[in-house]
Amino acid sequence: MRFTKMHGAGNDYVYVNAFQERLPENIPALAQVISDRHTGVGSDGLIVVCPSEVADARMRMFNADGSESEMCGNGVRCVAKLVHDHGIAAKPTLKIETGRGVLTLQLFRDAGGKVERVRVDMGPPILAAEKIPTTFPGERVIDVPFPDDLFPGNTEWFADCGLDPRMTCVSMGNPHVVLYCADVARVPLETVGPRLEQAPQFPRRINVHFVQVNGPEEVTMRTWERGSGITLACGTGACAVAVAGVLSGRTHRRVLAHLPGGDLALSWETDDASVFMTGPATEVFQGDWPISV
Repeated sequence: MRFTKMHGAGNDYVYVNAFQERLPENIPALAQVISDRHTGVGSDGLIVVCPSEVADARMRMFNADGSESEMCGNGVRCVAKLVHDHGIAAKPTLKIETGRGVLTLQLFRDAGGKVERVRVDMGPPILAAEKIPTTFPGERVIDVPFPDDLFPGNTEWFADCGLDPRMTCVSMGNPHVVLYCADVARVPLETVGPRLEQAPQFPRRINVHFVQVNGPEEVTMRTWERGSGITLACGTGACAVAVAGVLSGRTHRRVLAHLPGGDLALSWETDDASVFMTGPATEVFQGDWPISV
């Protein structure tokens, strides 16, 4: 099975062109073995690019633990690059079917005609608490006090990183919780992330983001992704951060997000508008993988 290793701002996946390649029946198992950074190719997960009846291609995204997710913002940019650069649909604007619906992507090419950046219409955010989903009371979860029972006896890090003990929840087709602090580098993400991801208030688990506001149009963020752990970037998460910043009055409607793997430009012009995300898409290498897993 031929595969392509790609990343968007350091958020790396193994991509398989299902227009041409045959995959095993157990794709979640394949995602687990191929994503392993010691014995596999190494990635945050597996993305399969399939034919679609309603778009130029369909994206199926599997986390490194084999769970299938609805959407991946960095991943869909790379899907667009693969679809364009590998000749599936060499057009300046593409439509990609995802678990979130059909998204429109505008491609920006380099001097050689290869895609280097992509602007994605990510659709409007989902803010209703029950649709995110979360069990917090109220119609929306905006600056809700941090539940005391999540970290019993282990709150020293609150002061260490300057945590604002309030959270905002947003769905971009997949669920996100956004928290703010003075210094994201001091958040013990490897222990805090999994505890929040699997908290009972989030029945389908959740992606966790800690955000440091550098100014009204600039933030720095770190992410724990549901099913993958700490990642260098999360596109849907960056969109959720942009929305949360507006809803909580911390940032303007256009913001530049600095992630460990690179920068993403985001805009949410009005409350009923789509969130737009612009960022890089990079092909690293191609290879072959035995399809028996």
